[in-house]
Amino acid sequence: MSSGESSRRVCLLTGAGGRLGDAFCRGAYTDYDIVAVCRNRVPAAPSQHEWFVDPFEPEKPVPENDSRIFMIRADLSEKGEIERVVDLALARFGRVDLLVNNAASMSLHPRGIVDGDAALDEFDALFSVNVGVPLRLSTRLAQRAWVHAGDENRAHNRNIVNVSSLSGSEVYPGGQALYAASKAALNHLTRHLATEFAEFGVRANAIAPDAFPASVATEQVVRSIVELDIGTVTGGVFSVGAQPPNSAGGRHTQRPS
Repeated sequence: MSSGESSRRVCLLTGAGGRLGDAFCRGAYTDYDIVAVCRNRVPAAPSQHEWFVDPFEPEKPVPENDSRIFMIRADLSEKGEIERVVDLALARFGRVDLLVNNAASMSLHPRGIVDGDAALDEFDALFSVNVGVPLRLSTRLAQRAWVHAGDENRAHNRNIVNVSSLSGSEVYPGGQALYAASKAALNHLTRHLATEFAEFGVRANAIAPDAFPASVATEQVVRSIVELDIGTVTGGVFSVGAQPPNSAGGRHTQRPS
């Protein structure tokens, strides 16, 4: 369905085959036109590769066919893939209203970062996915569609939601040093995106959920993304589901130090 035929907001979502991406697609595909980017696993939501038919009335329109996700397989760490995804999304829907940078890499080093060279060897790849991909995707989308459309961006309340982690502000055991450092970098990148993209009317925020679904329901994390999309705040990093030290509630904005 083209953007001219739908009043739904267009969402470009990375990491669509993971736990959170799958939950977002299943829970929101009737509310958004979703461009679902996945590398291996695919979300359990109807896509352009499926066509639903009522076996008793084969010619009768089936509502699910009006809100299928548009799935793209891509390894965003490979050269040229981010540009291909942006071009495909814009060719399909003509615009992107919400960018959710959800794709992530998590590599743990329970014995510490000085136990051999594993942490050193994995640093570049981990930061490339967790920080580089959100940066490059946000930048390319802005260059191709947003930077000269300030009035339109504001009218459509366009924004970016980066999926971070509480590890980006707290120290947890289990060898999370590199992962936590990458999420801390993503948090601060989010604040800079908010400042720079405000010039052309695009907001940027991040959510920092506790472990899901063990500590917080995945559906709650999905709701947090939707809340930020329909809201007006920018430049915030919001915890979801936990109460970090010095926090009065389960959701708060982390201010730059």
